[in-house]
Amino acid sequence: MGYKLVLKATLEGLTVLRPKDTEQTPFEYTFEIECTSCREKHDKEITINRFEQHEISGSRGEANFVFRCKNCKRESSASITRTKNNYTIEDSGKAVSLLEIEARGIEFVRFVPDGLFEAKGAESTTKFEEIELNEDEFYDYDDNAGNEVSITEVSWDVVRS
Repeated sequence: MGYKLVLKATLEGLTVLRPKDTEQTPFEYTFEIECTSCREKHDKEITINRFEQHEISGSRGEANFVFRCKNCKRESSASITRTKNNYTIEDSGKAVSLLEIEARGIEFVRFVPDGLFEAKGAESTTKFEEIELNEDEFYDYDDNAGNEVSITEVSWDVVRS
């Protein structure tokens, strides 16, 4: 089953918002999941790193995340891919897909924005590399542009693709 992680936010003075996600400093995407076989909701949030690969039992290849349900013992897996999209000031107030998820046996219920994001000033070259969105908003000051910047009205959706 395919899913997309969709961001909707209001940007003021910032553009090119994205997870800080490189091979050297990978973003740990955090989700609540549910087994599609027995409908048991996993009791802990899980993290997926798009640069890690794990073997799927029975030589069925690899995935970024492999999980065995405690209730029904079924093995499930998921792989994630960053889209080419960044959230820009032109996207402000619109829904934009940032991540594609290919899941087998797992339903992705909710995204938890527990990592660092980065953006740049819309009117300057200022880089903002330590943005935390777990409070659904961010405020700072762009010294080069001489104005306040913010990310507000942040909402995340995991939608079927």
